[in-house]
This record gives sequence, C-alpha cells and structure tokens, in this order.
Amino acid sequence: MQTRNVRLALAVVAMGWAGAVAARAASADEAFEKLAAECIENLLQARPEMATQLGDHRFDDRLTDFGAAALAERERTLRAQLAALEQIDVEQLTGPNRVDAEILRLELGSMLFVLTEEKPHEWNPLSYNDSLATSIYLLTAREFAPAEERLRNAAKRLNEIPRVVEQIKATLRNPPRIHTETAIGQTAGAIGLVQNELEPLLLQAPKLRAELKPAQERAVAALEDYKAWLEREVLPRANGEFRLGAEKFRKKLRFALDSEMSPEEIVRRAEAELEATTDEMYVTARPLFRRYFPEAGAEAENDRPRVIKAVLDRLAENRANDETVVERVKEITDAATAFVREKDLMTLPDSPLRIIVLPEFQRGVAIAYCDSPGALEPEGETYYAVAPTPADWSAERKVSFFREYNDYMLHDLSVHEAMPGHFLQIAHSNRFRAPTLVRAVFMSGTFVEGWAVYAERVMAEAGFGGPEVRMQQLKMRVRAIINAILDYKVHCAGMTEQEALDLMMKRGFQEEGEAVGKWRRACQSSTQLSTYFVGAVEHDDARAAAEEREEAAFDLKRYHDRVLSRGSPAMKHVRRELGW
Repeated sequence: MQTRNVRLALAVVAMGWAGAVAARAASADEAFEKLAAECIENLLQARPEMATQLGDHRFDDRLTDFGAAALAERERTLRAQLAALEQIDVEQLTGPNRVDAEILRLELGSMLFVLTEEKPHEWNPLSYNDSLATSIYLLTAREFAPAEERLRNAAKRLNEIPRVVEQIKATLRNPPRIHTETAIGQTAGAIGLVQNELEPLLLQAPKLRAELKPAQERAVAALEDYKAWLEREVLPRANGEFRLGAEKFRKKLRFALDSEMSPEEIVRRAEAELEATTDEMYVTARPLFRRYFPEAGAEAENDRPRVIKAVLDRLAENRANDETVVERVKEITDAATAFVREKDLMTLPDSPLRIIVLPEFQRGVAIAYCDSPGALEPEGETYYAVAPTPADWSAERKVSFFREYNDYMLHDLSVHEAMPGHFLQIAHSNRFRAPTLVRAVFMSGTFVEGWAVYAERVMAEAGFGGPEVRMQQLKMRVRAIINAILDYKVHCAGMTEQEALDLMMKRGFQEEGEAVGKWRRACQSSTQLSTYFVGAVEHDDARAAAEEREEAAFDLKRYHDRVLSRGSPAMKHVRRELGW
C-alpha cells in the first residue's frame, strides 16, 4: 500500500514537472512568436521596397527614409530587438521556432553590422538602387492589384524620389570609382524606367495619365540631377576603397553564410576542389576532343589545358544571338522540365514561370536571374529574366558574350536559374509554413545558391544535354569555386585586376568579357560570391551523408523532396530538423 502511494506521488510529481516544462515551452514559444512578428513588421515598415518584393503591399506608396534620424532610430530598434531575443530561453522553444530563433538572431545582427560597421549608405551609391528604380519596377512587374491602384502607389513613390536623392547627396561620401561608374549607368536605366515602363499600366488606366505625369516629371528631373551630380561632382574625386578589408569581411561572411567555415578554410577547400574539378573536365573533354580533332594525335591529347580549352572553344561555336537568345532559353527550359519529370528527380511545382528580358536598369552586374514571387505572395508568377547584350556594345564584345553563353551553357544556366534550380526550389520554399514568417522573410543565400549549383550537377550527371552540357556544368562549377577565391582575395588579400583575370581566364577558361564583368562584380559586392561554392559544398556533403546512412534504401527523389520541404534556411538547420 505504501509502495503504491509512493508511486502515485511520484507520478503526480512527474505530471506536474511535465506540465511545468510544457508551460515554459509554451511561454517561450509565445514570447518568440510575438517578438518575431514585431521584428518583421518593423523591418517591412522601415524598408517598404522589401515589403513589396516579399508580397506585402501595405507600404507600396512609400520609400525608405535614409535621413540621419531614421537611421539612428533603426539602430536603436535593432539593438532593442537583439536584447529582447536574448531574454528568451531558446532551449525551451519547440518545432521550427528553435531554428527560426537562430535565424532571427543572425539576421538582426547582420542588419546591425551593415548599418553601423559596413555603412554602405555612406560610400556605396548602388545601395540606393532599390529606392530609385526597383521600387517602381516592382509595381509594374506583377499583376497583384488593379492597374489604377498600382499607378497611384507608383505616383506616390515617384514623388518621394526627390527626397531620396537629397538624402543621398547629404550622406554619400567619397565612393569607389567603380561603384560610381555603375551607379551612373543604372541611374540612366532608372530614368528610362520611369519614362517608359509605366506605359503598359497607363494603357489599362488611361484616366490616370494626367495624374501620373507631374510625378514622373519630378522623378525624372531628380534622377537627371542625381546622375549629373554623380558625373560632375562625385566621379572626378571618387577614390574610395572598394575592398572591404579582412576584419569586416570576416564578420560579414559569417552573417552571409551562416556557416562555421572560416574564410581561410573556404579558400583552402576551394583551391583543392579547383584541381579536382579541372581533372573531371579533362576526363569529360578527352572523348569530345578525339571526336572534334581526330588528327590531333596522342601528344596533343595529353595536354590537359589545351584539350579542355579546345573543346570549350568548339562548343562556343554553337550559340544564340540577341534576337534568338530569349526564345532559345524558353525551349531549353521546357526541355529541362520534361527531363526532370521523365527522370523523376524531384516533385515538380505547379507554379507558373515566364521568361522575360532583363530590365535595362538591372543590367551591368549579372547576366540572368530568377525573380520569384515574394514569400508573402506565393501564388504569383516567377520570372526568369535573361539579358541580351546592351545596344552600345561592340560587335566583338557581343560575340565574346555569346561564346561564353553558348547553347550548352544556356542549358546549364537554365538549370541553375529555373529548372530544377531557383524556380523549383523557391516554389517549394514558399509552401513551407511555420508559426512565424522568419524563414519566409530571411532566405539563406547559401541554401538558395548552393541548391542551384547542386542542381546543375544533378542534371548533368543524369545525362541532360550529354557530355557537352556536362562540360559546361563543370566549367560553371569551376566558376563557383573561383567566385569564392575571388571574394576573399579581392577584399582581404589585395588581388589585382590582372591576377583576377588570369585566374578566371586561364584556370576558369572564361571569355574575357565574362572575366572583366566578374571582376567588376567582385569589386562591387562582398561575401555574396562565396554563397555559390559554400552552399554547393553543404548540399554535396548532406547528400553524401544521406547516401552513406541509407545505403541501398537511398532514394534520390525522396531525398530532394525532404530537403526542399523545410523552406530556405542554411543547410545545417535543414539537417538538424530532418535528423541528419
């Protein structure tokens, strides 16, 4: 009887303890979810262009305030939010909240670092492009609301552009020359955007033409004044340092990657993989070399760089041009979609995809990009934007461009940007649901870009496009590897332009035009170029671990669908949530 009473008492104590644990967990979850909602709401109000891009259209009539008082308030808010997050017992969080708390802490820290240490608003004119151009483009690109509503919001944003220009003039100090040159070109594109890209909406709502015209004229005048200011006053004395420096780069890289890999470790692994991937290129190139150059002989075939370059040069002869590239990309994307379905590599999304021409104001940095609907507006179309060459390029430069982006490279590029790369991955990501919007708002660049590079490998190894596309996939892998090396050595080790061009052209087999463009991109960005390689490595490592663990039971489609089911956090979080 006594034993029974003791057991009963212990059971009651255990139930009470379990109840207390559950109560603490519920309390922690509730506190975190409330704080996360406040953080995201504050961010969307502070950065209305980001809200529009994510699909929250409550602030479509506003632009970011870059005034000193607004920046000081933003800093105060970020510090308060980080302090509040520290008061939450993360160990008591349950479900996705545990990972999302880590993501939120990282992102708040990143925003604070950018605002108070990197300070691009003080030296980088490109950091204002979202307000001066993207803000208007976002209202024209998607039919999320009637034309009348979008035009009225566009008018309000256009009326805000003169205020932003004055804030830039008051804040920008001694930017690097390369950033200033690009900003001048992009401002010219922004002027064209304001003048021309609202016309399709005006054709739908002609009664608003008179209402919109004064706002267009004020915005164009402000942008023309800004462009002239950059050209006449800023550019002649633009000698600021474009290199971020080792200390800031190290901090920023950890925020960008959410990875424990140090910059030095990334470079070591990249240099080792550069050798291994070049060996793979040579193995793939040799049969093609024999086919294309049967009279070359055994001695020529043993010359590794010569064989690879000769095969790549031959592949470059099959290429599109400005008039045919967009239609060709459409055909290739359709073929890639059919291939994924036939091979049953992963579950296909039912989201729409449209291939468009890259807007002029966004050219000059990247060749193509995938513009998916915001996570807060998941039913919208995805745009795969492709850039023909600018009208002012010489015939020689155009040829170099399309030699780099030849037909086989377009296959690999379309895998990366569309199917089964960014388009497919983000379509899956937008279907993920959690108690907070943290994972929807803060996608991991390493997961997103890493998946796209990994998808190239999956498709090439499955036979998409044959050995010719496999050659281009390996070349793109080498490019991702070199991206990471450039990222570190440009910003931390004083790499010169000639050293960078030699690395890209001699070791990466890139065309001169592509290498020159990448040098400019490396100078104008920092840490983003590392996301491709680090992300791909993390995806490769995760799959290798799954294959080793499951052995004969490993199923590639099931593996891919599980990886894609967790949104877009850093891969270490996916592995933790899936028990890997």
